[in-house]
Amino acid sequence: MLTAPILFGLLSALAWGAGDFNGGLAAKRSSPYGVVIVAHTISLGLLLVLIAIIREPVPPVRDWLWGGAAGLTGGIGLLLLYRALAEGRMSVAAPVSAVLAAAIPVFVGIFQDGSPGALVLVGIILALAAVWLVSGGAGLSFRFADLRQPVVAGIAFGAFFICLERASQTSLWWPLVAIRIVSISSLLGYAMLTRQDWLPKRESLVPILLSSVLDTVGNASYAMSARMGRLDVAAVLGSLYPGATVLLAWVFLKEHISRVQTIGILLALAAIVMLTL
Repeated sequence: MLTAPILFGLLSALAWGAGDFNGGLAAKRSSPYGVVIVAHTISLGLLLVLIAIIREPVPPVRDWLWGGAAGLTGGIGLLLLYRALAEGRMSVAAPVSAVLAAAIPVFVGIFQDGSPGALVLVGIILALAAVWLVSGGAGLSFRFADLRQPVVAGIAFGAFFICLERASQTSLWWPLVAIRIVSISSLLGYAMLTRQDWLPKRESLVPILLSSVLDTVGNASYAMSARMGRLDVAAVLGSLYPGATVLLAWVFLKEHISRVQTIGILLALAAIVMLTL
């Protein structure tokens, strides 16, 4: 049976994967800095409107700090991921960063919540393998220089998972506002200091808007999954997002899905079954 934490975890993977697909399209036409900055600015505006409607209480300072930390680490991870997409190094960046992003909160979750049951543990292992295969990690050969950016991105995403889980204990939407404030200010400041041409082109605005909405849905869904269930399960489910990206590229861009990626998708389905038992 699909419980609420599992459903929210799967929704986060679908939303993040679709968001990255649109962000990658936008980054091929515009600066990755501009894609992330504008997408997060749109997201911030939408979040403030939503909070004004539902009137969610302002959380304690602790949640704001954790949200800010999530914004910093998430912004770094997204920037590195979009840069890899734009520069054509996704074949290396995706498997390394995705597996690290999942593995780090898994270790933290086991330390925090104790070891899960045998079936859940098997599901987590299958999910990690699925993330690697779907992202194209099988048969890759690396140079150390090729690993630096993906490793940093993976560590950043892993830290984002942990910080967002900590930030969303008492409220859901305000921590997402903190995330956006920090990610926008830090990335915009860096782009201006390094004189990056960050303003996106007009033809990138639609995919940027889509990536903004989808990324926000992914963040909120993951926060709900981690709050209602276990951090490690929420993280590995959310880390299945490359599967959604691959499937969208197959449907809309007619990109080929390799046999290895197909095996990865099947492993992901098996992992989901194990996690729900």
